[in-house]
Amino acid sequence: MTTEQISTEKMMVKPMDAKQYGKVAVMFGGRSAEREVSIMSGSGVLSALKSQGIDAHAFDPAEQTLAELAAAKYDRVFIALHGRYGEDGTMQGALEQLGIPYTGSGVMASAIGMDKIYTKMIWLMQGLPTPKYALLTAATDLRRVPDTLGLPLIVKPPHEGSTIGITKVSSYADMRQAYTLAAGFDEVVLAEEFITGREFTIAVLGRGVSARALPIVEIVAPQGNYDYQAKYFGEETKYLCPAPLETDIATEMNRIAVDAYRAIGCEGWGRVDILLRESDNKPFLLEVNISPGMTSHSLVPMAARAAGMSYEMLCAEILCSASLKMPKGLDEHGAVSFIEQGDR
Repeated sequence: MTTEQISTEKMMVKPMDAKQYGKVAVMFGGRSAEREVSIMSGSGVLSALKSQGIDAHAFDPAEQTLAELAAAKYDRVFIALHGRYGEDGTMQGALEQLGIPYTGSGVMASAIGMDKIYTKMIWLMQGLPTPKYALLTAATDLRRVPDTLGLPLIVKPPHEGSTIGITKVSSYADMRQAYTLAAGFDEVVLAEEFITGREFTIAVLGRGVSARALPIVEIVAPQGNYDYQAKYFGEETKYLCPAPLETDIATEMNRIAVDAYRAIGCEGWGRVDILLRESDNKPFLLEVNISPGMTSHSLVPMAARAAGMSYEMLCAEILCSASLKMPKGLDEHGAVSFIEQGDR
């Protein structure tokens, strides 16, 4: 076992008996640009939970209302939504109001993690490495951006995932088109320094001091183009897990990933994307995924398998960690108390 492979016994809580999970809603679909991927993720999770005897049901917030969710009296919600209205704190806030424990991060961490700009600001404040960046608006002189960040550079909408709206800009002439594409999703656009090197992702499970990294995955895409098609449908992209890395580099990457996860306030599970610069093997944080993909091509299940955990076990473990994160008030001793799993 390599240094980045930490035993699942240390990382995860013990799964409960199927009946103890109660009635579970697997929430997927939604209204974001990542609806298609969310349906694939949620369908996989739903099947995995049912295979273990868990009373799990599909719930698509694009087709069903929150009133229906409340009326169904679910004990837990497994959030398999991606993108806006599900990964950005909005659904988390609704579930807090309804008092239904849910998987993953809370309202604030979800909102911050969905915003690549605020995520970078927090990481920089914590001294964590992330590529240089600039913010672009309709008033920005786009001709000056490459002078600051160099070429090539990356232009992306800060609130989208799955490489939606992203452009690799190789010349000054490409800036306008790249900005226009990204601005179709967000009013303020993010431009980033392009880091030449290897691409990795690290799944993190748990919360606070107990948060631990799963084995590192290296992504080797054809022509280095890890786009939407390559992520979810292509067969040419190669995934190496555990990634072939020297021990000291793997250890440092794991440390940075877990620190980045904790800095945002993530909990339950998540995935941190990292680039390893070719010239000096320095890691750079790209983004954190609050509700990572759970499709057949997804990277968190791949990392879990490398740690000896099946897809079904992973889904049950994530569900086991479902909770409410907001304080419910003061207990009889005048101390702040929280609603625990299933405490409704």
